[in-house]
Amino acid sequence: MHIAIVGAAGMLGSKLTKKLLEISKLQGRDISRLSLYDAVAAPRPSHSSIETSTLCLDFASLNGAQLIVSEKPDVIFHLAAIVSGEAEIEFDKGYRINLDGTRYLLEAIRHLNEQQGYFPRLVFASSIAVFGAPLPDPIPDSFHHTPLTSYGTQKAISELLLSDYSRHGFVDGIGLRLPTLCIRPGIPNKAASGFFSSILREPLQGLPAILPVSPSVKHWHTSPRSAVNFLLHAAGLDTRLLGWRRNLTLPGVSATVEEQIDALRRIAGEDAVKLIQHKVDPAIEKMVTGWAPGFEATRALELGFKSEQSFDEIIHAYVEDDLQVQS
Repeated sequence: MHIAIVGAAGMLGSKLTKKLLEISKLQGRDISRLSLYDAVAAPRPSHSSIETSTLCLDFASLNGAQLIVSEKPDVIFHLAAIVSGEAEIEFDKGYRINLDGTRYLLEAIRHLNEQQGYFPRLVFASSIAVFGAPLPDPIPDSFHHTPLTSYGTQKAISELLLSDYSRHGFVDGIGLRLPTLCIRPGIPNKAASGFFSSILREPLQGLPAILPVSPSVKHWHTSPRSAVNFLLHAAGLDTRLLGWRRNLTLPGVSATVEEQIDALRRIAGEDAVKLIQHKVDPAIEKMVTGWAPGFEATRALELGFKSEQSFDEIIHAYVEDDLQVQS
């Protein structure tokens, strides 16, 4: 089996690559080849029996998308995106990467499908940002899309394209509305949600952190570990079970910032909590106030997707997977 990861140099792409190399199988088939694509070079794995190639390219161009598809991967994981905060500020850049790039990739698949019958599984990383306030708590699977950010709008449009191209039989697509990933390892990115990780990650390393919103802000989270498992599960799912609703809201943990901090206190103690400084950023607080507080995620749960059950579990996943590596 040949697998391609678009956005392989990012945090989630790197973790997915590592996991695929560890398990060396997908859908019960041996992975024979792994192709890693990104705008910057993805790390080349060492000591792997699986043929692995890395290539820098602009996937948000027709030539870049055609190059990816020309290799005819059996499964394509589409993780490439400009994150929420950056997409809001860099309007043209956000639409070019998050929307045009997805359309070019789908178009490249369609043309090869029509010419040679190519029909890959495409796993698309969408986001709960497709939903916008006012929101019920919890949000049901049937709730309508009213995104209040450019990022959420770009993801919502891409979901519709994925469904339509799948309906026409050009691609076997499945879209995953990922919860906010917490705790993200490494340095902060430009995502408006980055503080959800930093208020835990930095204190766990003995470093100060800024909390830019009210402790009462409530949101939907899962760990990077669970996100990788979501992607793998989606790659092997019988998509006939989805019907024409090709996009899923995934399970997670609903928690306020205060509940996050309480979990940190239980695991790392009061000294870690004291490293958090509350300093409100009105722009961030305005943005996150309209974000999703929690979901039922009934369809995804029935299809076998699983996440953590508490924020303590999310913190433990970070400690086990990333804390020692970072420090």
